[in-house]
Amino acid sequence: MKRLATALTLLLILGLLVALPRITPYFYIFIGTQILIMGLFAASFNLVFGYTGMLSFGHAAFFGTGAYATALLLQGLQWPLLACLLVSFVAGTVLALAIGALCVRLDEVYFAMLTLAFGMMVYGVAHQWRSVTGGSDGISGFSVGTLGLGIDLTLGNPAVYYYVVLAIVVVAGAALYRICNSSFGLVLQAIRQNPERVAFCGLNIRTYRLAAFTIAGGFAGLAGGLMAPFLHVASPDLAHWTMSAEPVLMTILGGSGYFLGPFLGAAIFVLLETWITSITQAWMLFLGIILALMVIFFRRGVLGTALVAIRRRRSGTS
Repeated sequence: MKRLATALTLLLILGLLVALPRITPYFYIFIGTQILIMGLFAASFNLVFGYTGMLSFGHAAFFGTGAYATALLLQGLQWPLLACLLVSFVAGTVLALAIGALCVRLDEVYFAMLTLAFGMMVYGVAHQWRSVTGGSDGISGFSVGTLGLGIDLTLGNPAVYYYVVLAIVVVAGAALYRICNSSFGLVLQAIRQNPERVAFCGLNIRTYRLAAFTIAGGFAGLAGGLMAPFLHVASPDLAHWTMSAEPVLMTILGGSGYFLGPFLGAAIFVLLETWITSITQAWMLFLGIILALMVIFFRRGVLGTALVAIRRRRSGTS
């Protein structure tokens, strides 16, 4: 019954997402696209933080790398979008492997600070290498021609691009879900809870941490590859440490360690930001207050707190 309820809930959510462009004003197509992309970005971070217990402050490095990879290929070679996204995924994976090989040697705050340092290095390269990245102006003026695989779509139409993003995020999310619920994912959760005991079982903790960090970097790069055509620009801001803070907030807000938590957190964060910016110029102050209150009163995140409440209610009635 639990699996059936979960499956029905997921089908209902997917149905609402498919129907979104038909039942909401045109503006919310852009909001929905942003939520999907940022949800995938936060879900990739959740693999590192929520499942493995590693707090990374440099996750935007892979997001920005993926965005630049797609923008450069679209501008210079006019590749199909799917080919560009594949390169973005590979670029994020390779960069995460290189950075992770050094970072996973450390734990806790030292790991967090080292990822922050490497993240700012990537930002510095994007900001200073003007001949390739365009410097502070970034890369713009590119257009998405074809999707690839012989599929003819008008990707310049926001509704069409929304459906493309939805399809890719669903496939990527399914892959992440399979990873998180595999034996590999169970080992990651064991490392988060008690790394010493896992080491006593003969497993190499650094190898598993590096694998999780590398996979997460690949999916973050994919999310960045989707963001570049959406914004029509790839700028150094996408690799800045402030961008790294967004998946942290989204994951904690939705519920770290819960697969759908980051997606819910992304929806709440983007909708709150959109709503508050429409009514006041001091939106950062009010957004910060609201997020702080939500984190205080929903310590497991919105999704985690709701699930715990449901379980307690069921156990009480039974």
